Amino acid sequence: MPRDVEVVARLNPPASRPSATLASVLAKPAGPEVDAAKAKVGPDTIAKLLFTSGSTGTPKGVINTHRMMTSNQAMLRGVNPSYGAEPPVLIDWLPWSHTFGGNNNFNLVLANGGSYFIDDGRPLPGAIEATVRNLREISPTVYYNVPRGFEMLLPFLQADRELRMSLFSRLQAFCYAGAALSPYVRVEFERLGLETVGEVVPMLTSFGSTETGPSAISVTDRAREPGVVGIPNPGVEVKLVLNAGKLEARVKSPSITPGYWRQPELTEAAFDEEGYYLLGDALRFADERDPERGFIFDGRVAEDFKLATGTWVSVGPLRAKFVAHCAPYVTDVVVAGHDRDDAAALVIPNVMACRELADALDGEAGSPEILACERVRTKFARLLQTFNETAGGSSGRFARLILIDNPPSLDTGEMTDKGSVNQRAVLTRRAALVDELYAPSPSRRVIS
Repeated sequence: MPRDVEVVARLNPPASRPSATLASVLAKPAGPEVDAAKAKVGPDTIAKLLFTSGSTGTPKGVINTHRMMTSNQAMLRGVNPSYGAEPPVLIDWLPWSHTFGGNNNFNLVLANGGSYFIDDGRPLPGAIEATVRNLREISPTVYYNVPRGFEMLLPFLQADRELRMSLFSRLQAFCYAGAALSPYVRVEFERLGLETVGEVVPMLTSFGSTETGPSAISVTDRAREPGVVGIPNPGVEVKLVLNAGKLEARVKSPSITPGYWRQPELTEAAFDEEGYYLLGDALRFADERDPERGFIFDGRVAEDFKLATGTWVSVGPLRAKFVAHCAPYVTDVVVAGHDRDDAAALVIPNVMACRELADALDGEAGSPEILACERVRTKFARLLQTFNETAGGSSGRFARLILIDNPPSLDTGEMTDKGSVNQRAVLTRRAALVDELYAPSPSRRVIS
């Protein structure tokens, strides 16, 4: 920052430049300069910078204006009027450094006069228990999470009726984003709602990015079938452009960022000649004869690749199909095969579900022992076989797989802070595993 900009710090303000402690700023009486500063703030004033999660590359500083945030909340109320009819109650772990937690959820409570409880749990082994404890105390009106969070909550809810009653008692909807939700998880949550409160609590989703404020597309009454991400929010225009055989989505709305902080070249490249933001995602119609049935996510254009035969592999749909086929034993899958003869998979298993297959093992057995168990390997060999039987050509099947016994990490960049897997980072950091998949003499870890 320029040298004359004052830095306010909670502790240890730097002596090398103008600075102050937060306590001293809060203790200072408000004078006319506060009103003058407020008067300078308008819709296009920068409110904050949010860095992208880096799921497809290096994180970038996204400019967030007041117009972006306020218009996005108006869109959400247009899609879900109940948000404004009753002050929302949220209990949420999602980080405020990310647009899902810091814009969508936090601003939802601010805009509608609600209550925000911070969940100190996480969808991670050893941390999900804190979320469970908090949900016994707080009954939300809307519950947001990433798909991984819903997956990890599920066994606790299945086993504990009191926990279900606390979560479902006044819940209007579940909402997820950031990745695809396993059909098995959705079906189970719908069943638990019916069993607990006598009705299915809708499982909603919204589609967008840090650059779109975040929500650009949301489900509706007519567009909320499994796999559907919805239709454009009020005030959003979506343009579909043919790209490598897919319909690449481009977006224009008041909630789109004006660009990236101090990166004019990236800003220019992020928009087309008509000013539409390039999402980098592909969409297809759930029903081409009836657009109001919504869009289905058709993968990230940057993730797709060609096999050595020249055949395109559409990574997003292939991942979703394989995870659904292998439920509940698979959390996610990383697709390999660029310039290879066939596609192969690094599978991220649901170790809790796999442990039940390996029930003969000691209860203290770790992931490597569980995944090496012959019953587990046999199950995955069978799942791979049945998946490939209906997969069609080479772009829709896996020749072989390896079960990853140490899951992707947030610290290494293999997981984003919204809980989705960074395909590129996993393939790069685990290049030795990819080589093992394609070795002329496969190791015992390779299942085919």
